[in-house]
Amino acid sequence: MKRIIAMVVGLAAATALPAQKYSNEFLTIGAGARAHGLGTAVVATDTDPTASYWNPAGLAWHTADEGLQLTAMHAEWFAGVGKYDFLAMSIPTNDTRKRMGLSLIRFGIDDIANTLFLYDEDGTVNYDNVVSFSAADYAVLFSYAWQPGSSGRHSLGFSTKLIRRVIGTFANAWGFGFDLGWQYQHGGWRAGATLRDATSTFNAWRNTLTAEEKDRLLATGNELPELSALELTRPTLLLGAARRFAQGKWLFQPELNLRLTTDGRRNTLLATDLFSADLAFGLETVYDDFLILRAGISQFQREKGFDQSTFWTSRPAAGVGMKLGRLRLDYAFSDIGDNQGRFSHIISLQLDLPPRNTQHRTGE
Repeated sequence: MKRIIAMVVGLAAATALPAQKYSNEFLTIGAGARAHGLGTAVVATDTDPTASYWNPAGLAWHTADEGLQLTAMHAEWFAGVGKYDFLAMSIPTNDTRKRMGLSLIRFGIDDIANTLFLYDEDGTVNYDNVVSFSAADYAVLFSYAWQPGSSGRHSLGFSTKLIRRVIGTFANAWGFGFDLGWQYQHGGWRAGATLRDATSTFNAWRNTLTAEEKDRLLATGNELPELSALELTRPTLLLGAARRFAQGKWLFQPELNLRLTTDGRRNTLLATDLFSADLAFGLETVYDDFLILRAGISQFQREKGFDQSTFWTSRPAAGVGMKLGRLRLDYAFSDIGDNQGRFSHIISLQLDLPPRNTQHRTGE
């Protein structure tokens, strides 16, 4: 029983550590079934509303005549224990070379049993004292993108992030950060770069345990978390390159991404005390601008077997999409990367709403 109590409070205490590795991990899950079907290799080619997450510069490639774009995604992780939702819109401006974006992210684990007061003071078990709580992470992203100069080959963008994290009534945090993005398009070539958490994203945590909860924790041999703490998310650099070419009614677009993290050594292809590097590769095939097939691979890790031998593992992914007029339906099937065979079904929708004057002209 002490293990269960420690897990409940330990969650609040662990997230309050300063400069914690894997900080704000819910912001690394990803956005959009298209990206997940491509193994998250989309930094150079993402231009739909999910670009506010992957590379805000991608928003600038859509003109005002293409109107408002809406995207929604839902996924469940760890056999449905965690639920992830993403909503986004790409908003045109009066300048055809500029666009804005607004996104909302929620990752939550609901109905967690709080057994802190399972035992009454006389030592008897009282299940009426067991209540449930939720641990939820939220992020709101405001993005802005534009095409500088007159070449029409480059775009720049940024996303500001407001973060809210809540662990039941035990702890909560507010955070802030921003991402920078760049994309390049010329002929069939695409390139992109995203500096995520450019100056480090911070979360200011506050412990909100009641006096009764603190007394019970101390009585059961647990340590109390700090009253307040600052958690930092170190910068991550994403680089991508892609090539688009056509063959009859088929369009092919392979993309390779490099991910550099700066929070120390990780289990990746290249790991040092200063940074770690990993690769992601995706291939997208479009038939007659209607049917889309995708495959990707990422998260290369070295694992150790029972016989102490080492081997490499990876996160495979596959996906399919369909364009139905102004609606695009995307589906992805991807391993979460824990080597336990827990694959997730990821679904997202995108709806394009052109301006009324464009609809009128189209109907003439």
